[in-house]
Amino acid sequence: MADFQVGNAPCSWGTLEFEGNQGERIGYQQMLDELTETGYAGTELGDWGFMPTEPNVLRLELSRRGLTMLGAFVPVSFRHSAAHRDGERRALQVARLLSAVSTGGPSTQRPFVVLADENGANSVRAQTAGRITPELGLSRSEWEVFARGVTDVAQAIRAETGLPSVFHHHCGGYVETPDEIARLLELTDPDLVGLVFDTGHYTYGTGQSDPQAVLDGLERFGDRIRYVHMKDCHPGVAASVRTEKLSYLEAVRRGVFCELGQGLVPFPAVFAWLRSHGYRGWALVEQDVLPGMGTPRDSARRNREYLRSIGL
Repeated sequence: MADFQVGNAPCSWGTLEFEGNQGERIGYQQMLDELTETGYAGTELGDWGFMPTEPNVLRLELSRRGLTMLGAFVPVSFRHSAAHRDGERRALQVARLLSAVSTGGPSTQRPFVVLADENGANSVRAQTAGRITPELGLSRSEWEVFARGVTDVAQAIRAETGLPSVFHHHCGGYVETPDEIARLLELTDPDLVGLVFDTGHYTYGTGQSDPQAVLDGLERFGDRIRYVHMKDCHPGVAASVRTEKLSYLEAVRRGVFCELGQGLVPFPAVFAWLRSHGYRGWALVEQDVLPGMGTPRDSARRNREYLRSIGL
C-alpha cells in the first residue's frame, strides 16, 4: 500500500477549534518537529495563527522538515446566513495562505480547504453528539441556507485560488449522522464540494458501536470522498458517554478518539476499500485531544507504527 502517504495534524497535539481550549497547547515548532520525528510526511494548518501566517515563513518551516501542507479546517456557522460573509472572508484568508505554500506541479495534490459547521456552537447539538435523533436536525429552510453557504464559500475559494473544497462531517455540529451527510451532499455540487471522510467522527456519529458502520459509509459516500482522516473510536468510552448523556467535549476529554487499532474502526478493511476504489490521496491521522491531555508524541509514534503494521 505504498500508494498512500501518511500525515498527522495539530489536533493530535491538542490544537482544537473549541473556544477556551487553547491555553496549554504546545507551540507549532515542537508539534512539527515531533510530527516529523514520528514518521509523518504531511500536516494540516491548525487554527489560524497557530502556525505562521506569512507564506515565506511557513514555507520555510515546512520545507526544512520535508513536510507537505495538506489542508486547513475552516468552521463556519452555515446555518445562519448572516455568518456566511465572514465565513467566506476567513476561508479565503486560509485559502490564500495554503495556495502560497503549495508545492504545485501537475502531479501534486493541492491543499484542501476543509469546510465544516461551527461545531460545538449550538449547545443542544454539542450536548447530544453521538446520539442525534432526526428531530434535532435542521429544517428544510435551514438546510437550504446551510447548503447555499457551503456552495458560495467553495465557489469563492475556487474562483480566487483554484483550491478544492471538502466538507468535514463532524460530531457536535449539524452534519454528523449519515443521513445529515447525505442531505448536504444532495444539496451541493459534487464538482465543487467533496467530502473528507473521517473514520472516527463517522463511527461515533452513527450512534452505534458497529465496526461495519465505516465500511457502509465508504460505500454510501465513496463517490464524493476526496480526502480521508484516520481516527479511531473507543467503544467503551462512546457507550459510557451515551449512557451518561454527556457532551461531545466530555467525550473527547474521556478519550473517545483513542489510538489507532484500539477502537472500533477496522483500518485494514478501510484501506483495502480505498485502494480497491482508486483512492490515491493522503491518509491523515487525527487523534483529537485537548491541550495538556495524553502524550501526543508517543501516541503519534504508536499510531504510525500501527499503520506500518498493516502495510502503510
